[in-house]
Amino acid sequence: MPGEFPMNDPQKIWQDQPTEAIKMSLEEIRRKAHRLQTKARLAALAWIVMGLAICVLFARSSAKAHAAVERIGWGMLSLWGLYGAYQAYKWIWTGTLAADATLSTSLDFYRRELERRHDYARHIWRRSGLTFCFGGLALVVLPALISVLGAPRLLVNAVPLFVLLAIWLAVFSPLRKRQQRRLQREIDELKMLETENRSL
Repeated sequence: MPGEFPMNDPQKIWQDQPTEAIKMSLEEIRRKAHRLQTKARLAALAWIVMGLAICVLFARSSAKAHAAVERIGWGMLSLWGLYGAYQAYKWIWTGTLAADATLSTSLDFYRRELERRHDYARHIWRRSGLTFCFGGLALVVLPALISVLGAPRLLVNAVPLFVLLAIWLAVFSPLRKRQQRRLQREIDELKMLETENRSL
């Protein structure tokens, strides 16, 4: 019949297929929210402890350094430890979901926490102070490298550090992008679920 789409048109068939509603019980949402809360708090606690340890360790190195540039570099790394600990608490540590929270409140809590994690991951260089870290590292390492430029054998000692940095960068970037995609997918699913919940 004119004006009708043929039955073998894959695009039309795909567009006309019924969309399945996302079903998730209040208990399941609460369980997921509590699991996120526990994992996030453990991760934040680990970052805080590590940041404080880095702060103390690099502060001691700064106090022992003889050259002013090296002292500033160690000082920057020490402050980076404190900054990283503070940002971990601010962005990774989660709020608390009330035990009697409704489905709507639980969904909202879970989505907001995922959005905070996604935002932190998207701005990781600034939020975790990595640029500050690499600046301090450059002030510590570069003067030592410049002093050994005349002795290529000593320069070889620095190769493992640069290899580790290259491996870290090669692994860090894809992992961060994968985490962002996973978080965004979950946020989108929760938004759909919230819309369905409001329409009921």
